[in-house]
Amino acid sequence: MKRIPLSKWALVLTMLIMVLVSNNLKWSSDYWKGTICSDAKGYYAYLPATFVYGDQNYGFYDELEKGKYFDIHFYFDYRFQSADGRNYNKYFCGTAVAITPFYLGGHAIATLSDYEADGYSFPYVVSVTLAALFYLFVGLLFLLKTLTLYEVNERAKSLVILAACFGTNLFYYAIVEPGLSHIYSFAFVSMFVYFAKRYLTSHQKKYILLSAALLGMIVLIRPVNGLIILSLPFLAGSFAQLKLAFQKLFEGWRIALVGIGIGILILSIQLIIYKLSTGHFFIYSYGTDRFYFWHPHMIDMLFSYKKGLFLYTPIYFIAFLGMCVIWRKRKFEALAFFGFFLLLTCVLSSWWMWYYGGSFSSRVYVEYLPVFMLLLGISLDSIRQRWAKIAAISTIFLLIGICQIQTYQYRYGEIHWSEMTKDRYWNVFLRIDRLM
Repeated sequence: MKRIPLSKWALVLTMLIMVLVSNNLKWSSDYWKGTICSDAKGYYAYLPATFVYGDQNYGFYDELEKGKYFDIHFYFDYRFQSADGRNYNKYFCGTAVAITPFYLGGHAIATLSDYEADGYSFPYVVSVTLAALFYLFVGLLFLLKTLTLYEVNERAKSLVILAACFGTNLFYYAIVEPGLSHIYSFAFVSMFVYFAKRYLTSHQKKYILLSAALLGMIVLIRPVNGLIILSLPFLAGSFAQLKLAFQKLFEGWRIALVGIGIGILILSIQLIIYKLSTGHFFIYSYGTDRFYFWHPHMIDMLFSYKKGLFLYTPIYFIAFLGMCVIWRKRKFEALAFFGFFLLLTCVLSSWWMWYYGGSFSSRVYVEYLPVFMLLLGISLDSIRQRWAKIAAISTIFLLIGICQIQTYQYRYGEIHWSEMTKDRYWNVFLRIDRLM
């Protein structure tokens, strides 16, 4: 009988825990009503607009905001108006596309039962939480497969899976706010990283097509997610390998064109929706919201008490330090990751609201977590000294505990959704006694 690898047991255990936690937090009492809120209203609205109301101008939303499902004290409108006064959804539709199979299941249950088939009753919300759990599994599975490509040892792979899920804000966005785009971005980015790596090492044409399709979905979910292509030098492993991969790509230009066509075809879903909503294929859906590239908030985004990535989710910082661990033998990869991280942070922190509203830690890094965790896995695998291994493992488990406490504090308001300060942070640091 073939022995099941330790890392697969870690994945199974992780998903079992996540299902139990999700059931506890989202499927009992009236907690499920808080699943589709804030930005999630916009990401999700494409589904009832298409399958229930047949209204891509979202006239049905005003009635829903009167308290039937949403908190009447927290009004949030995801709609903007075009020049001729027609409503359109400012968010991209990729999250809704990813959820669609689960939504249709929820719609069928609502239609065949006593639940209201209005797109927002209990079966629909359960379908969203199930979708999030599914994509969490897919993302972790492909992260595991990528680590296997790098021949990372079983213990390190298992630790990375646990660290990714329980030691970062991935946990929060998979369980507490599954209607946002981040968990879906994480899954598709994880698949992209795996298939891109397969192409970079084997140059097989099928991986070009798969990577192109995944990149199309990644951008359809959230356009700025296209920055994941900046990770390709890191994934290549060396300049020679990167150069050879591009040479093969140009030699097989016909396949490359087909891949571009697939990506454009996927993105055209959004253009068709814009046409139905506004009469135009191309619009800038975010109104006056934009990037200010000449005024990034990189230090704030990484270290501030307001939303610092490394402060609230320090596992990212431990992964970042993996560059130092691998520098001696893998200089190109270390430099490539640093370049990717620097450019990524510069762009993300240039958004007009650099802290991205109400969020736990810097939520826009969740989509790029597979790259961080890959570096963490490579660096853990390269540690040879026993004392260093013990120190690394102990540190990661300690930080998993800290992240879980801070996630708990955030859920209950001890860590404020947007207005944290130095004094407030240290006043509640690791304290849960006030919440008991």
